Amino acid sequence: MSKIACVMTDMFEDVEYTSPLEEFKNNGHEVIVISSEKGKEVTGKNEEAKATADEAIDSVNPEDYDALFIPGGFSPDLLRGDEKFVEFSKHFVLHDKPVFAICHGPQLLITADVLHGRKMTGFKSIQMDLKHAGANLFDEEVVVCGNIVSSRTPDDLEAFNRESLAQLK
Repeated sequence: MSKIACVMTDMFEDVEYTSPLEEFKNNGHEVIVISSEKGKEVTGKNEEAKATADEAIDSVNPEDYDALFIPGGFSPDLLRGDEKFVEFSKHFVLHDKPVFAICHGPQLLITADVLHGRKMTGFKSIQMDLKHAGANLFDEEVVVCGNIVSSRTPDDLEAFNRESLAQLK
């Protein structure tokens, strides 16, 4: 069983959180939602999903987690304005821990400056940002590069979930 840190705030893409969450839990993994404050309720951009933060970014240590999950939507863009989320995310890439980023999720990794030379994908509107961050861009449903799994949209969730779970074995 892995302990997965899920970083998010309001305006996350609902199904990009709920679908992987269900798969992780069904396979025996624990998902800890981390936001700006413990107990904060965050709402998806479609208002179909809500989550309560289990922990605040100020009180967590990335060493305590086995993997990082970054749902898409507007949440990653909001989070990357806070250096604590950026540094927390950077730790997982630099320590070769699994990182799962879908849609706009890679924006947090772009800001962490850890994508140079990595194979990546993401939502169409951030693909040029990925290139400028030094990533090798692939327009595919899922791209796995070492410890990082990335996908483009909710349509890619089946492949994203499959490859994310494979990283946790």
